Amino acid sequence: MISFTRSATLIVIIFSVGLFTGAFTPNKKPKFKVIAFYTAKNDRAHISYVHEANKGFLKMAQENNFTYDSTNNWSNLNTDFLKQYQVVLFLDTRPEDPSQREAFRQYMENGGGWMGFHFAGFALNKSAFNQDWDWYHNEFLGSGEYRSNTWRPTSAILRIEAKKHPAMKHLPETFKSSPNEWYRWKNDLKANPDIEILMSIDSTSFPLGTGPKQHEIWHSGYYPVVWTNKKYKMIYANMGHNDIDYEGKTNKELSFTFNNEIQNKFLLDALLWLGRKK
Repeated sequence: MISFTRSATLIVIIFSVGLFTGAFTPNKKPKFKVIAFYTAKNDRAHISYVHEANKGFLKMAQENNFTYDSTNNWSNLNTDFLKQYQVVLFLDTRPEDPSQREAFRQYMENGGGWMGFHFAGFALNKSAFNQDWDWYHNEFLGSGEYRSNTWRPTSAILRIEAKKHPAMKHLPETFKSSPNEWYRWKNDLKANPDIEILMSIDSTSFPLGTGPKQHEIWHSGYYPVVWTNKKYKMIYANMGHNDIDYEGKTNKELSFTFNNEIQNKFLLDALLWLGRKK
């Protein structure tokens, strides 16, 4: 039984109506099924992204003949439940329960598809999200712990590093992203032979961030933002943090991740690649 928040319930109702009214070709079997896990608590920027992602991915599913479901009940991250789906998304967090972590590891090692966003890769010791899952952070993602981020959320010019990858096929050499808070990692992803970097921050983006703290503004360096581990069918994308008016205390949404046609092409092609049969 999938447990939904009120907003996600509305999304699923719309999804059901879409099936009934012919959002999919009648009697045509969906290409694959996607299940998105999310938490949507605490950080308003992440909550904003989750609500937007559930709507955006649902629209992609309706237009491209695959199924999109979402849940905030992480107990559904178990072997029997995952058998229904070809692709799992972590929209904003990761599982904390050991049995859920093990079910996910087995799912991936048995050929499942996965895409994670922004905070789904976060881990920092002596925080609420300790680096206590070596397989996920060091082997699977390859990034290790979070080290720092830019601030405020700003757009960046992203460079395609692997044009031949199916998720990159409709993208120009560079493009301007939606505003985002960009992460830096402990591990050097370039040095990991299992990691293929798909996008990085182009040098024309610098200085990236506006502060007010100087270490929140990047002036140089190499920063991967999208990559895959060649041992698994997976993609991690650092996008997923909308801009929010914290300083003005209105909490108004100032940007949206899915308001970017080129970036949406990447998201769709990534899902189509993850969902296709071997």
